[in-house]
Amino acid sequence: MQAPEEGETSLAEAAYRQLRDKLIMLEIKPGAPINDGQLAAELGVGRTPVREAIKRLEVDHLVVSYPRRGTFATIVDITELADVSDIRELLEPLAARRAATSASADMRAELREVARTISGIDATLRDKRELMRYDLTVHRLIYRAAGNPHLEDTLIRYDNLATRIWCLVLDKLPSVAGHITEHVGLLEAVADGDADLAAKLALEHVSSFEKSVRQVL
Repeated sequence: MQAPEEGETSLAEAAYRQLRDKLIMLEIKPGAPINDGQLAAELGVGRTPVREAIKRLEVDHLVVSYPRRGTFATIVDITELADVSDIRELLEPLAARRAATSASADMRAELREVARTISGIDATLRDKRELMRYDLTVHRLIYRAAGNPHLEDTLIRYDNLATRIWCLVLDKLPSVAGHITEHVGLLEAVADGDADLAAKLALEHVSSFEKSVRQVL
């Protein structure tokens, strides 16, 4: 089998990231059919990068393929909340602790900049889903700062699943501003190298997420 060209690889990665985030934010509705030709046209790429992206999304449990039926966005299963939270409550503090001890100077500067941005937003004027994008940004940044690609890949997958659950009940929640502003202290603890505080705040953040979702179920 011939190896993909560099351009094809980068297009497949771009298609994967765009489709992943559309699925996470429920812009592609749970259960919706995944048409590679239509998606290729929407993204402005060929079908091959989209098909490669769909293969990865299937591994991420964001799409599912059935013989002779096609490929569909997976249903968001609320009953998975406890299982996802169990894993995140173990691994999120680990990532925060590692990030606090291992992040480079440039990464710490980036963490502080994101903390400043979040502390300065007027949450009352922003769309809830727009606020949730900050949540994704913060978590992915901390995972990257932890410096363990296997931990990063695992946590991204479970954070994606958690975010889909959150987005499913988002309209029932009175506000998500508090959930987002919790990140400021966490980011600052990581940037300051305070591993114990970072781990504590990461655990509290995950626990409060599960509690908030359960309150509206």
